[in-house]
Amino acid sequence: MTSTTDTRAEAEQPQERRSRSRLRRVLDVVGVQNLSLLIALGILVAIIGSKNSNFFFVSNMKTIGTTVSVVGVLAVVQTLVMLIGGLDISVGSAAGLTSVVSAMVFTSSHSAGVGILVALGVGVLTGLFNGVVIIYGRVNAVIATLATYAGYRGLANLVSNGRAQGYTGTDSTFVFIARGAIAGIPTLIWMLVVVALLAHLLLRYTDIGRNVYAMGGNATASRLAGINLNRYVIGCYVTAGVVAAIAGIMLTARTGSGQPTSGSQGLELQSITAAALGGVSLQGGKGSIPGTILAVLLLGVLQNGLTILNVNSFWQDIAQGFLLVIAVVIQQRRRGVRAIGLP
Repeated sequence: MTSTTDTRAEAEQPQERRSRSRLRRVLDVVGVQNLSLLIALGILVAIIGSKNSNFFFVSNMKTIGTTVSVVGVLAVVQTLVMLIGGLDISVGSAAGLTSVVSAMVFTSSHSAGVGILVALGVGVLTGLFNGVVIIYGRVNAVIATLATYAGYRGLANLVSNGRAQGYTGTDSTFVFIARGAIAGIPTLIWMLVVVALLAHLLLRYTDIGRNVYAMGGNATASRLAGINLNRYVIGCYVTAGVVAAIAGIMLTARTGSGQPTSGSQGLELQSITAAALGGVSLQGGKGSIPGTILAVLLLGVLQNGLTILNVNSFWQDIAQGFLLVIAVVIQQRRRGVRAIGLP
């Protein structure tokens, strides 16, 4: 009797091992952080859907996608900057500045292409200035981009006299960006998908991506390995400037005019929240684009749910701040950081 039981237990052990190995492979592919975000997203969708069935309408799904598209592209590039151990608080202001520039140039040239190109050029300059100040001015990234956050916003208000500029609502290019669709999916969502996919491929499958992770993980070891840290820092901030310009163009298309502050205010906090919630370490070296996109969707569903449930809009800011605190606390716990003042 005992030998039969032992034989049966021995036969079950390989099955248990196979089940565990499958689970481990799934977790390796999806990621523990991403799995937790998927579960949270599923629970949130179920709760909101049970309260209001209109949430599941295809039109509402498209609304969520187009709403998060701007903050989504900024969160993607914020991920890139945070992976090297930096931070870009100026992305929202840069988006506002490039929004104004794209509309004003379009108004004077009557060409959407010229307006978009000039806006992208301004984005390059804003990112380059951030990188140069951080590297050659030897200024902490938070302080440097906090300063340019105020500077770019002030410049946007200066050139626009603090008012919306131009009108792009009749131009075919801007209309296509704002309200067009490809294969039934809005153009704004496609823009987010393309930016996210390019960033994911860059980080996952190229030497540049591996060097970015290495810099965030250990800058000293990366320097000794021959990685040009200055070039990478400037390159990441220039990329952030270009993507901020893309976000500014998307804002111009959606609102039909250049917006110095309206529409871009708060984007920097939302992008940082999404990246941190998606598992990007504030110290650099850890994080992924899929995690950030899942966090963006989570924030978008939360915002949309509070709106259709007629919850006071001020609760959205409270919820967003609360989620950022939770994300940072979880990161600190995982790193085993000792609480200040405690033994």
